[in-house]
Amino acid sequence: MGKLETINETPRYDLIRHYVCGAVEKYSEHDAFVLKQEKGGVSHFRHISYHSFWEEMRKFGSGLIRLGLQGKRIALIGFNSYEWILTYLSVLCGVGVIVPLDKELTEPEVLLSLSRSKADAVVFDSKHQELMLRLSEANDMGISHFISTEKLCDTVPSIREISELGALELKTNDAFDRYDPDPDAMATIIFTSGTTSLSKAVMLSNRNIATNLHDLLSVESIYPEDRNLVFLPLHHTFGSVGLTYFLCSGATNMFCDGLRYVQKNLKEYKITTFVCVPLLLEVMYRNIWRGIEKKGLTKTVQGLLKVSKNMKKMGIDVRRKLFKSVLAELGGELRFIISGASAIDKKVAEGFNDFGILTVQGYGLTETSPVLSAENPFHMRYGSVGKVFPSVEITIENPNEDGIGEIVAKGGNVMLGYYEMPEETEKVLKDGKFYTGDLGKFDEDGFLYITGRKKNVIVLKSGKNVYPEELEQTCAALPYISEIMVYGKVKEDDLLVAAKIVYSKEYFRETMPNATEQELAAFMKGDISRINETLPAYKHIKHLTFQTTPLIKTSTAKIKRHEEIAKDEA
Repeated sequence: MGKLETINETPRYDLIRHYVCGAVEKYSEHDAFVLKQEKGGVSHFRHISYHSFWEEMRKFGSGLIRLGLQGKRIALIGFNSYEWILTYLSVLCGVGVIVPLDKELTEPEVLLSLSRSKADAVVFDSKHQELMLRLSEANDMGISHFISTEKLCDTVPSIREISELGALELKTNDAFDRYDPDPDAMATIIFTSGTTSLSKAVMLSNRNIATNLHDLLSVESIYPEDRNLVFLPLHHTFGSVGLTYFLCSGATNMFCDGLRYVQKNLKEYKITTFVCVPLLLEVMYRNIWRGIEKKGLTKTVQGLLKVSKNMKKMGIDVRRKLFKSVLAELGGELRFIISGASAIDKKVAEGFNDFGILTVQGYGLTETSPVLSAENPFHMRYGSVGKVFPSVEITIENPNEDGIGEIVAKGGNVMLGYYEMPEETEKVLKDGKFYTGDLGKFDEDGFLYITGRKKNVIVLKSGKNVYPEELEQTCAALPYISEIMVYGKVKEDDLLVAAKIVYSKEYFRETMPNATEQELAAFMKGDISRINETLPAYKHIKHLTFQTTPLIKTSTAKIKRHEEIAKDEA
């Protein structure tokens, strides 16, 4: 098994704060953040240097210590913001245990998460003001302090007010600066976005996350000149550790205004790096080609792509010059895209690379802090998730005749366990190895391929195994499919391979404007039938559902299969 080779010399630390401090020392006056602020309908931009960010961390962290929260558990809930990452890193680097919560949780889920994590304090934004005020007044959950990200009312202090207390605390108490926790003690509790009512609470240590930071810094190249658009939800490890990695690399970070504003933000900030989920990239790619088709330039662009590929084989890279107008639609400066959370259509990854935007894929889980493998400019293979990180060992457990088996990981980034769930922990942690529940295989060059989730495999009565993700990737090549979920559907005493397809109304409005829903369904069934003809009989999709409403998804755009199947069976 080949590992991803290191391309950068990086110091190794056991604590997250040492990586952050190293960046602050190295990039002191460089912008860590640029924040957009609207005043009178005009956008103003606040620049926060690395030095200023660290000083704000010291003040806020010291304020939390003044409140008696050293070593305590602090929950954090809210939209992506500067205040969110300030709280997250202040707690991790100098105070205690951080408990990030999904901002989309329902009220009962928020209450359950706060109770299960035994939170001592909670930092929240305006969306959660009403609930938190009620909790603070009831005073029945053991939460001693409620803090708002901005000033919302007189009864709850804001981050700014706590920071003012911290400035006073720093005059006599340097506890934040001296913070030196056990690197193997629990540093964060992260609730997985499962489909069951009781999600698992993953315990990660400083060493877990620091190990992953070291690997990221060693195998990928982000530069101080880079401008990063913060898009992924920060309560996920992919979002929070990813942003921490960009900060440790000296990049400048801007916050996305929302899904609808991605393209606008890419342009106005002249973004160079972007971490996102495949669903968004696939939409962006389709839109690029739709724009090309509307201008009648399809054959021209296809011809240029052939020229570009031939020249690249000769060592001449003219992609960014040839496709300057395409890049301009994405701000003109975008050079690097990292995709994760689920598999990206390899045609989309290859397409972005063909236009001159380095696009790589990674693989990981919350339980592994999070990344286990990834591509980089020197190790890329479309369809794979790259090679294994330097600090990680991966084996394929009980491989079948095709080499496919469960992916088992070992390394310093593997979680401590599930909080207060010893039985669940024992199911996945054995002899220091983490059983991911994902199925995969290695090719002869050490590239890792994910073939599906163990629990999603459709086991037919014939004993044959069907991997839904494989069929989903094949069908997703159809230009009108926005989303697809393949699953096993019980029919009488048999199990059929079924698919729910979300199709684009806009696509058919342009290509088949007068077609009825029945005609569209017949057209799509015909395409699926032709795909079936290329597959072994046992893999044939025999039941189809067509819809235009999106499938139920998590905040990182993963389809909640069990909820969709339950809806189908209701």
